[in-house]
Amino acid sequence: MLKTHDNANEDIVAVMAGIGRNARAAARPLAMASAERKHAALVAMADAIMRNEQAILDANAIDLANGEEAGLSASFMDRLKLTPDRVRAMADGIRAIAELKDPVGDVMAEWDRPNGLHIERVRTPLGVIGVIYESRPNVTADAGALCLKAGNAVILRGGSDSVNSSTAIHACLVEGLKAAKLPEAAIQLVPTTDRKAVGEMLKGLSGNLDVIVPRGGKSLVERVQTEARVPVFAHLEGICHLYIDKSAKLDMAVSIAVNAKMRRTGICGSAETLLVDRAVASTHLVPILDALKAAGCEIRASDEVRAAYADANAATDADWSTEYLDAIISVKLVDGVGEAIDHIEHWSSHHTEAVVAEDTGVVERFFAEIDSAILLHNASTQFADGGEFGMGAEIGIATGKMHARGPVGVEQLTSFKYRVRGTGQVRP
Repeated sequence: MLKTHDNANEDIVAVMAGIGRNARAAARPLAMASAERKHAALVAMADAIMRNEQAILDANAIDLANGEEAGLSASFMDRLKLTPDRVRAMADGIRAIAELKDPVGDVMAEWDRPNGLHIERVRTPLGVIGVIYESRPNVTADAGALCLKAGNAVILRGGSDSVNSSTAIHACLVEGLKAAKLPEAAIQLVPTTDRKAVGEMLKGLSGNLDVIVPRGGKSLVERVQTEARVPVFAHLEGICHLYIDKSAKLDMAVSIAVNAKMRRTGICGSAETLLVDRAVASTHLVPILDALKAAGCEIRASDEVRAAYADANAATDADWSTEYLDAIISVKLVDGVGEAIDHIEHWSSHHTEAVVAEDTGVVERFFAEIDSAILLHNASTQFADGGEFGMGAEIGIATGKMHARGPVGVEQLTSFKYRVRGTGQVRP
């Protein structure tokens, strides 16, 4: 087994308590830091990542070798792998975040009362954010940069599979903080892979942690949601649906279906279930499935679909509720948009759903009746991404209904307070 970066022999409780205290101490000066200073730190971080590209790739090579030895799946290895293009994308993402409008102090709304009081609702940082994530080392850069832009201190706890990559990336983020003379404890990486560290974060680090954002598999997110004593921004999984309506253009339907499933199968925005209007089964079904099959996708289908497409495996009830994160898709015929909506509402994780249709009535019904965080019309589910939304990056896609929903970007990492200005008013 190749060596990994770990301090497993340290007292985990003491280490995590210290991290929490340091984060809280950093949060106040960070909340008051100027937009210019945060911008300078972010630019310096991006520069450091590019300057240390080879060191990051070398660290990632250790993680990949360990992953292969551990027998990790191909989709997991894809999420873990860094390439020169992916390192460059991390740096570009940080630069994009740097150029976003600083949310802190932004007046969200203001109004005057009949008594002369002027009231403003103003964005403020959340404080200290804990991010718990698994295989994706790029989350280290995305989460660190987003939290900094929003004026928050952040404690990052990456997965053991990506610990060497995350450590190398984190060192670049610290370089940026130093260059801008911001507290180094503004972005901390938990220095151990011991699972006890997660338990300490879920307890709230003696009141020093304000919110937790988990990004990973179902078991991780379920644990966080079950055990956390602080608020959680979470999505449980991405069981995303693509519905092909009878009004859909065939070429568009084929193109979107292949991209939604196969562009990157290991991301949470990958389509897992394909629903096709029974009215166009004779014209649309086989060309779409042929294209998916040619791209290397396994088809798991209802009996009705298998009767029309012999080169498909039988789907079970479990398939409709499975996030494959792999080159597998479940397929079913439905009687129009009504049955598609019923299926989605029953099986969806409320992450992302897409409709391919030219009938505006179908589209409006799809948008009105489906309660998922992201809905798309004539576009791939793979656009369920903060960067694609113009947010620079995201920490994850939240599927809950409180505070944050959809891509969790800079604005979603803020709260607000009210400022009330008077001229001597007293309440009668």
